[in-house]
Amino acid sequence: MQSVSEIKSLRSQIKAWRQQGLSIAFVPTMGNLHNGHFSLVEKAKTLADKVVVSIFVNPMQFGASEDLDSYPRTLDEDKRGLANFGADLVFTPSVEAIYPNGLEAQSYVDVPGVSMGYCGGARPGHFKGVATVVTKLFNMVQPDFACFGEKDYQQLQVIKTMVRDLSIPIEIVGVPTQREVSGLAMSSRNGYLTSDEKDTAKILFQTLSNAAKTLESGNKDFAEIEQQAKTNLLENGLTPDYFAIANAITLKPAKLDDQQLVILAAAFLGKVRLIDNLQVSL
Repeated sequence: MQSVSEIKSLRSQIKAWRQQGLSIAFVPTMGNLHNGHFSLVEKAKTLADKVVVSIFVNPMQFGASEDLDSYPRTLDEDKRGLANFGADLVFTPSVEAIYPNGLEAQSYVDVPGVSMGYCGGARPGHFKGVATVVTKLFNMVQPDFACFGEKDYQQLQVIKTMVRDLSIPIEIVGVPTQREVSGLAMSSRNGYLTSDEKDTAKILFQTLSNAAKTLESGNKDFAEIEQQAKTNLLENGLTPDYFAIANAITLKPAKLDDQQLVILAAAFLGKVRLIDNLQVSL
């Protein structure tokens, strides 16, 4: 597996692969990789001849009070894992390479509609940072496919909308959420949880599952289902940020005639903010 940090070196390798007629799949990450990330690499390998993975902790998507400085950085371990899972190239640019003029002078990409509310409401500017850095990485890698985890469901819809609206010739592939045995969605931030908190955290997935079963049974009292879920989370030691039933494509509040739904949830456990979701077909 190659490892490059300079944009020029990346583009040189991409050009060589293109001259050989090879296809490319891309997995953008912020590092501190776990099996959820590696499942994206495995999916990417089924789609294209070559797989590029980026590791870049993007300052633009962190708020002023968020954990940019303390975000786990495990580059050597990440590289070993990517090599084991068959990635062809890992791209590890510096902040200066991505934002040479600084964040204040950086042009940005803003995706209306699907970026509003939920995590977008709780973290102002977050999805602007995501959309901007992903657009820049797409321009650098120029892949045929790009793989994103469905755990960050709103992010996935933001990227899909951005690619469609800007006519970017890349197929966005959502990859199912990888879970612990308890059902807890795998996340880099799970490392902040104590063993007792991890046991409590599984309640989030259980609450989502119960809400999904209620919907599948034919109950469409969305407001009541959401309220019961929030109450259940509170009673079990989690503080809900949001718990919402939405149209799976637009992310607008679910309507009675919607057939494809997504249940979106975020909750605090101590200082850790957990997010998860379940898709429901009626």
